[in-house]
Amino acid sequence: MSNPSEQQALLQAVLLDRQIDDARDTTLLTGGMVNDVWMVTRISTERLVIKTAVQAPPSLYDVEAEGLCQLRDLGGVRTPEVLGVGPSWLVLEACLSADPADRNFWARLGRATAGLHGVQGDRFGWHRDGWLGLLPQRNPWTEDGHTFFAEQRLLRYLPEPNVEALLSPQDRRAIEHLCARLPELIPAGPPSLTHGDFWPNNIVMTADGTPVFLDPAVSWMWPEVDLGMMHYVVQAVPEFAASAIPVFVEAYQDVRPLEPGWQTRAPLMFLRELLSMLAHEGDVWDCVARIRDIIRPFA
Repeated sequence: MSNPSEQQALLQAVLLDRQIDDARDTTLLTGGMVNDVWMVTRISTERLVIKTAVQAPPSLYDVEAEGLCQLRDLGGVRTPEVLGVGPSWLVLEACLSADPADRNFWARLGRATAGLHGVQGDRFGWHRDGWLGLLPQRNPWTEDGHTFFAEQRLLRYLPEPNVEALLSPQDRRAIEHLCARLPELIPAGPPSLTHGDFWPNNIVMTADGTPVFLDPAVSWMWPEVDLGMMHYVVQAVPEFAASAIPVFVEAYQDVRPLEPGWQTRAPLMFLRELLSMLAHEGDVWDCVARIRDIIRPFA
């Protein structure tokens, strides 16, 4: 994490680069493992979001900007307008926080997500590797979805130092056994355009209530990867819009019916995120216990 003087210096460099000389307020919204996120209000009252990282991994923001544009141009969903991108910063249109009590918003989100997932490809992966947090998201073109999910979304985390330190040999074998059985556990299906990091905090809205998709980790993958993440997070942390999720799912299924049993498969789909959290930050959010709950049948 950068120190305050580095944060401010980088923000001022971005404002200078983008010729934003009328900022009347700059507020640090979050200072996280990956980004510092700033809200900049101009004299005109226009607001911008500026994401900065003093030690950004190569291509971090370029990949994010491209992912946002692909979700918009191919997926037909609303994303924040990209106003500028550099090696250590990204300038975006500012949006509003989503209201977990707004049923109409969550119905619109369900329909928009179904439309996104209706865009299908012929291979799994993406044309370039991306990032999930500070670790690479590897996206080699792959014909088989089970192979892709096993190798690029689960097994790829086992060599990470935190994962090696915190998971036992039995845990690692269970994950390998689970991966070997994926064709039995997850229905085969074509790849769809997916957001890749789809949880309530990555959804905001415009002033008229249109859902806006943030912070993607785009790839062509099974739609259940997105849906499983949303479902698992809301079940585990009910304050994340638990009452709205049935509205979201019903609206989604009006457009694109789901395979039976998708809720049961949600923990398998979310295992990638738990392994990523473990790799990045250690045993936060009881990651080890949650992982063991999912992999126990395969031990």
